[in-house]
Amino acid sequence: MGTKDQISAGLHAGVLDAFGALITSGAFPPGHVLRIEQLEDRFGVSRSVIREAIRVLESMGLVTSRRRVGVTIAPRTAWNLFDPRVIRWRLDGDDRDELLSSLGQLRRGVEPVAAGLAARHATPEQCGVLTGAVMQMAVHGRSGDLPAYLAADIAFHRTLLEASGNEMLGALTDLVAEVLAGRTHHHLMPAHPEPAAIRRHAEVAQAVQAGDPAAAERAMRDILEETNRAILAAQSPSDP
Repeated sequence: MGTKDQISAGLHAGVLDAFGALITSGAFPPGHVLRIEQLEDRFGVSRSVIREAIRVLESMGLVTSRRRVGVTIAPRTAWNLFDPRVIRWRLDGDDRDELLSSLGQLRRGVEPVAAGLAARHATPEQCGVLTGAVMQMAVHGRSGDLPAYLAADIAFHRTLLEASGNEMLGALTDLVAEVLAGRTHHHLMPAHPEPAAIRRHAEVAQAVQAGDPAAAERAMRDILEETNRAILAAQSPSDP
């Protein structure tokens, strides 16, 4: 890709993120109509960059666009709430706590099932990835390298969902990755992840490798319950 194309792609990504965040935060409320000219002036980019951002936002259900009408902000009921970018923008907004609670409920309904299925269907290679991810989590957790810990944590959960053998569960990998990233980026993780949390990940990996669905499901449920408690604790104001 040439320099001109790189600049165009960077402008598009920047406008998309800024526009998407304004919509999901409610700064542009449902039913609000914007003209292309207004958006060009607001973001300081060309019409072609604005139109490309609008096409992507339309695909997410965040806006509708009609000639001679303009760009209309869609209601939340029309949004693709599972799109990782929508999740990221919403986590950056004021309804972060509500969204994390909703996503936590979703994960508790999905990932234990995926763990049980993975114990039946995981390949030796996937078992190896799970074990390796736990080892990396232990190393980076001790050193306090949260970005590296996050990468290992995402690899673990992504592999587990894929190892379930269920394509619908596998399709949730990017969603879960965005939730994990959001927890780190919004300082809802301890500076040094709890050894108990890492141990529970190891228990899942061991149960999957041993082909024990009940143990894998139980250990994954423990992980998510601990995660929920940790997020609630991080969200609670400190005692004076």
